[in-house]
Amino acid sequence: MTDKPQPLHVTNRPGVDVPDHRGRTGLDQAGRGLDRNPGVVVRDVELTSRGWHVLRRTTFDYRRRDGRWESQQRETYDRGNGAVVLPYDVARGCVLLTRQFRYPAYVDGHPDGMLVEAAAGLLDADDPDTAIRRESAEELGVTLGELTHVLDAYMSPGSVTERLHHYAAPYTPADRTGAGGGLEEDGEDIEVLEVPFAEALAMARDGRIVDGKTILLLQWAALDGPFAPPASS
Repeated sequence: MTDKPQPLHVTNRPGVDVPDHRGRTGLDQAGRGLDRNPGVVVRDVELTSRGWHVLRRTTFDYRRRDGRWESQQRETYDRGNGAVVLPYDVARGCVLLTRQFRYPAYVDGHPDGMLVEAAAGLLDADDPDTAIRRESAEELGVTLGELTHVLDAYMSPGSVTERLHHYAAPYTPADRTGAGGGLEEDGEDIEVLEVPFAEALAMARDGRIVDGKTILLLQWAALDGPFAPPASS
């Protein structure tokens, strides 16, 4: 009589049972147990990639509007949440932006991959205010004063979990206390641009600026922010 085969228990899975290269475990737990929407029941979460960020394939039951339930699968890219800021100088009529190489844009049709953007970065372990002050110092070399929280937005909700916190802040030439440029050890090579606001807005209109978060902040600045026309009496 042979012994009955026992289930195979896989252990020592980086990011699941043991820390991955960033010290993370339990990466397969995201979404399990969610009950805020009674029309969604998560059945399984599979890690398909555990690099610097995390790609998951989730199987869930979804109740359609007509009441029928169906099983669906979605892949989600989890890179954490982030923050972005538009520093502005009303007295001189300009804003601080960056230019850097973005491979995803380059491979998807952008002529050279060099995108003009508002400074941004991941929160990591910081709150949004602290994170954007850190990124402004690293990327722009500017020390920000009072922050205005503009809005929070999911920038690509069909596949990316990231929620981006949008800010604006005044600055003066005296606030440019560093060289900026980003962190070389992180592969950053960022050019700092001081651009007249009217020119930046024109760049968003004619396609020289194609970054969504930057266009959103420039439009806010023109319509409701520091460069908005005075309200009529």
